[in-house]
Amino acid sequence: MALPKQLIIKESLQELKAILKKATPMIAPRIRVLMEIKKSMPAGMSKRALADLVGVNHNSVQNWRMLYANGGKEAICTHNRTGFKPSVFTEEEHLAMEQKLKDPKGGLRGYVELLDWVEKEFNKQVKYNTLLKYSIKNFGSKIKVARKSHINKNEDAVSAFKKTSARPVGRPMKQRRKSSKK
Repeated sequence: MALPKQLIIKESLQELKAILKKATPMIAPRIRVLMEIKKSMPAGMSKRALADLVGVNHNSVQNWRMLYANGGKEAICTHNRTGFKPSVFTEEEHLAMEQKLKDPKGGLRGYVELLDWVEKEFNKQVKYNTLLKYSIKNFGSKIKVARKSHINKNEDAVSAFKKTSARPVGRPMKQRRKSSKK
């Protein structure tokens, strides 16, 4: 069996603890690996044992050791992640879509209709799935949910209907069955 790779950590444990307190969640496991290597300095520790202690993949430990060996503390405390992608829609387009979705008179029947509206209104080609996820995330829209009531419903007619149909018409079903059996 091969000996574990020997890596000399220049920073002290106190320095590493201070760095760990300031570290982001992406950098913290890397610093913990350095701390474990520093604790087991004379004997060394295998990448799999380090991975088990810190709770990461052994390949990550190998990459981090190489990073530290080549670039030191600065290399291990940086990452190449850039952040989130910019939105597909501008703020003006977002507001226009919000107004269109909340308009009860000019309502849309589905996301295909919304997609057509976006293409006509903004002259922008957007994928269906992109528009779907954007609408759900930003406006709380749902697929295939019926409206609660019709936009042209007359409230006076509804109240008049409720007044006249307060009692059931005819006998209940159980009484009808009993009377038909006799």
